[in-house]
Amino acid sequence: MGEQVQDRQSFVPGDQAFQDDLRRRHRRAKRWQVFFFASLVVGLLALLALFANVADEAFGTIAIASKYSEAEVLAALSEARGVTVEGPLEALENDDLAQVLALYIPRRVPVIVRDELSRVKPEDFTRVPLREALAGATLPPDIADLTISQLSLEQQTAILSANLTHDVLYARVLNDVIGLDILKSWTLSRTLFDYAGIEAEFQALVAAQDPPNPQLKPHSWLNSTFVTGTQSSYPELAGIRTAILGTLWIMALTMLIAFPLGVGAAIYLEEYAHSGNWLERLIETNIRNLAGVPSIIYGLLGLAIFVRALAPISSGALFGFNEANGRTIFSAAMTMALLILPVIIIAAQEAIRAVPQSIRDASYGLGATQWQTIWYQVLPAALPGILTGTILSMSRAIGETAPLIVIGASAVIFVDPSGPFSKFTALPIQIWQWTARPQEEFRNLAAAAIIVLLALLLVLNSAAIILRQRVSNRLRG
Repeated sequence: MGEQVQDRQSFVPGDQAFQDDLRRRHRRAKRWQVFFFASLVVGLLALLALFANVADEAFGTIAIASKYSEAEVLAALSEARGVTVEGPLEALENDDLAQVLALYIPRRVPVIVRDELSRVKPEDFTRVPLREALAGATLPPDIADLTISQLSLEQQTAILSANLTHDVLYARVLNDVIGLDILKSWTLSRTLFDYAGIEAEFQALVAAQDPPNPQLKPHSWLNSTFVTGTQSSYPELAGIRTAILGTLWIMALTMLIAFPLGVGAAIYLEEYAHSGNWLERLIETNIRNLAGVPSIIYGLLGLAIFVRALAPISSGALFGFNEANGRTIFSAAMTMALLILPVIIIAAQEAIRAVPQSIRDASYGLGATQWQTIWYQVLPAALPGILTGTILSMSRAIGETAPLIVIGASAVIFVDPSGPFSKFTALPIQIWQWTARPQEEFRNLAAAAIIVLLALLLVLNSAAIILRQRVSNRLRG
């Protein structure tokens, strides 16, 4: 008995050995703590550097020139009105801005109507009645059945005044009338820390080019005109409204397709497939492998299946829509759904697996069937985890560019999408297209579009997080 006690005591370290071992463990833990903290700091610094770089490009100073000064335009408008029109130009009403367009560029007024309001293809715009060409626009009843070429200049101007926002009309006046020409742009950091150098460069630029009415002024590329306007070859006029609507359409359809399919597959794999045969193991392995497949592969798959093989469906021709091919929002949504489906399935599986078995046993003990147990007990308990995986997958899908390029997203499009069978573009495509242009100003626009994309991502993620939190609170209550 004494030998057994002695042997047991030999496994208990003495005070000094115990203290030494404890200090070593504390030092090891401290090193890992410092490493984790340093990793967090490095990650935050990288994120701040990214945001700072984007903001630096989206704001700053520009040097501009113009064919006409604001004073000249206001004088011409005053003469046409017969009364003195006070400035500044930005404060004019819609009627005044539209009349400026009619005074200076009368032949371009129908082109502006087409670019800003048309709902049909450009080649059909002059042939179809305005009721169809400008569907959704405010039109006087007496001209709804006429074509744009049958209208007088005053009637065309009235359409612009009634349907375009003040910001869009003002931007049109700046670019199409005043002839705003951006000579050079400087970043926010240069503006804050080297404005004297910017002024020197501006003076040298003016001396070399002798532009009319040169000005140097601060400028934000992220403004209301940028968010509500459509694409344009003029940087000052370019906007991302069509890209934002395309992104929202794609994300909405993607979630409607991927979420029920992903959750349904996870329920089957976790609750029904328990045989453990080779087919189930093969499915599980392939789902996890598909989560790491490059996104461009999904783009090629979407091109082969949804754009080409299923063109009658994806183009809407089977349902009476007149689309030329399957390069539509529907094809993009199906491709994105395939892209994020493995992530949703894996996240949903883990969430369902985390539900305690005792909940299922209690439900069965009260006489519930397996499906009733899954629907009323397992799914509500797993829903917060499922939504977490959905948020992560949505964050990945909203920024994908390669699959959309492969399936044929439009780089330049002026018509807003109106349904799942519409032609489309998206914010990542728009950013990619602008960064590929040689003009420096379009890279500034790309930076502003990145800020909008990040804001859109934060809004969508916040909505999903709030939904997840409410579900969790309801379950706790």
